[in-house]
Amino acid sequence: MENDATTDSTERPDFDLIIRGGTLVDGSGQPARSADIAINGETIVEVGEIAGTGRHELDASGLLVTPGWVDIHTHYDAQVTWDPELTPSGWHGVTTIVMGNCGVGFAPVNPDQQDFLVEVMEGVEDIPGAALTEGIQWDWETFPQYLDSLDKRNWVCDVGTQVPHVAVRTYVMGERGSLDDAASPNEREQMASITQEALEAGALGFSTSRTPLHQTIHGELVPGTHAEEDELLSIAGGVRDAGHGVFQGALHHPEIPGSFSWLRQIAEITGGNVTFNLNQIDSDPDVWKEVLPLLEQAHADGLLVNAQVAGRAIGILMSWEGTVHPFIGHPTWKQIAGLSSSERLAKLRDPQIRAAMLSESPEGLTSFSRFLVSSFHKMFPFTGETDYEPKPEQSLASRAESANTNTGQHSAAELAYDLLLEADGRGLLYFPLMNYTSGNLNLTHELQQHPNTIMGLSDGGAHCGAICDGGMPTFMLTHWTRDRDGDKFDLEWMVHRQTRQTAEHYGLLDRGLVQPGYRADVNIIDYDNLDVEPAKIAYDLPTGARRYVQQAVGYRATICAGQVVAEDGVFTGAHPGKLIRGPQSNPS
Repeated sequence: MENDATTDSTERPDFDLIIRGGTLVDGSGQPARSADIAINGETIVEVGEIAGTGRHELDASGLLVTPGWVDIHTHYDAQVTWDPELTPSGWHGVTTIVMGNCGVGFAPVNPDQQDFLVEVMEGVEDIPGAALTEGIQWDWETFPQYLDSLDKRNWVCDVGTQVPHVAVRTYVMGERGSLDDAASPNEREQMASITQEALEAGALGFSTSRTPLHQTIHGELVPGTHAEEDELLSIAGGVRDAGHGVFQGALHHPEIPGSFSWLRQIAEITGGNVTFNLNQIDSDPDVWKEVLPLLEQAHADGLLVNAQVAGRAIGILMSWEGTVHPFIGHPTWKQIAGLSSSERLAKLRDPQIRAAMLSESPEGLTSFSRFLVSSFHKMFPFTGETDYEPKPEQSLASRAESANTNTGQHSAAELAYDLLLEADGRGLLYFPLMNYTSGNLNLTHELQQHPNTIMGLSDGGAHCGAICDGGMPTFMLTHWTRDRDGDKFDLEWMVHRQTRQTAEHYGLLDRGLVQPGYRADVNIIDYDNLDVEPAKIAYDLPTGARRYVQQAVGYRATICAGQVVAEDGVFTGAHPGKLIRGPQSNPS
C-alpha cells in the first residue's frame, strides 16, 4: 500500500493524508459507497471525490474503509502504563478503548492497598500478579492523579477510563470494604464525592461488580459484591452531580430481573446510560428472556438502561500452559505443573504419566472448576481455522461416542489429552461457557439486534490464561457479515454497531463516523481476506508472564488521529492515541 508523498517537492499539498478509491462504510449505517477521504491533522476534512493532493496518499482500491473500532469493554488499566500498542486490541483495528469495567482498577489507592488491588485484578481478570507488580509504576493515589499519570503517555489508540467500585470502596473503608460491611452514611458520601471528582477530572463512567464469579486470587468476593442499594444510589448521585457518566455493572446473571428496580433508580438519578453484562448461563438459560421486556419498558419510560452483549460465546481456551484444562485437579498434574515447559512436555508424553493422569479424578476444585474440567460435551478441538460456533457433534463427548471406543467420559478425556499434546504440546480446546446452551450462536444473533443492547464484553487485556477475545471486533466482520452458515448481519449495520453506536454510548460524539469534522480514526481492510489467526500463548508480559494472543490478517492500515499506526499487521511506531478526558462534543 502506497504511503509516500505523491506531490512534487515544489508543490504544497492540499491535505496531510488522502485515502483514495476505497469502498466506504462510514459508521452511520448507510449503504456502502466509493469515496476518497482527506485528512488534515487529527480531523477528516473531506469525503467524496477529492481532486486535491495529499502529503501522503493511501490507495484503498478494492478495499473496505471504515471508522476505527470503539471497544467499550476492556481491562487495560495496568497495561496502559507499559504497552503503547495495547495488544491485542491494537492488532485489530481498535482506535478507542474504554477500560475500568466490572468494578476493578487501580485508583484511587492508598500505598498500603496496592497489593490488594493487584490481587483483585489477578483473581477477577486473570492477569498475572507478577506482571502487574512489575509493570505498574505507581505514581498516583487519587483518581485525578491516575489520569494525570496517564496523560503523560501515548498509545496507538485513545484511552477512556471508568471509576472502579472496588478501588473506591477499599480507599474509603479499608479492610471493612473487602468484608462487604455496610457503608455508613458518611462513607457513602465519601464514595459519591470521589466518583464525582473522578468524573469531573475526565473519567467516562463508574463500574461495579455484583457477581460471585468475581473473586480475588485468594477466592474472596471483591469489595462491593453485596453493597447495599443505598450505597449504589449514593454513588449515582455523584455521577449526577458530575453531569455525565455511564454506570456499568457486572451482575449475577440469575439476579438481573430482580435487580432491575435499582438499575432503573440509578438511571433516574443520573439521567444517563446504565449498562450491565447480559449473558446466558446453562444453569438458568432463560433469564435473558425476562430481561428484554424490562429493557423495553425502561426505554419506554425514558430510562437509558441497556444490556451489554458479546459477539460470541463467553468461551475458555484450554491448554497445558493456560489457566485451565481438563486435568488441572489431577494429582499427577499437580506434581509436574511447576516444571519448565520443556520438562513438563516430556513428562506429558510419557505413556505412564498419561495412564496415571487418565486414571485419576480431580481433587480440591470448586464446583465451578469441577464443571469446567469434566464437561466434555462442551469441549471442542480448536485447531486450524478458529471456529467459535462449533456444532454439538464436534464436542469431545460426541466424538468419543461416535468413535465407539470405550464410550463415555474416559474416552473423551483421552481425546482431550491427545489434542492438548498436538502442535508440540500447544494444542487448544475451546469451551463455550456462556451464550451457548443451544449449541449455536442464534441467541447472540437475537441479542445483538435488540434495540436496547450495546456491543461489548471483548475483555481486551484480561483473562490472559483463559480467553483471547480482544479480537472480537474482527470476528464481528468475518463471522457475522461474511462466513456464518445461517443468519448474518449487514456489513453496514455491523460497522455502525461497533463504531458510532459504541462511541455515542460513552458520549464520544467526535468519532465513530467517517464524515467531515470527525476524528480521523480509520481502518483500511482487505475484507475478503480478513481473518483472525489461531490463538497462542506468548510470554511477553512483564517478568515474562504468559498470556494468550491472537493477531489479525487483513488490516492493510489502521489510522488513529490522522496517523498510520499499523500497516499490514506491523506497528509503525506512531503513538498518537491519548487519554480521553470526559465526553467529547459532536463536531456539528
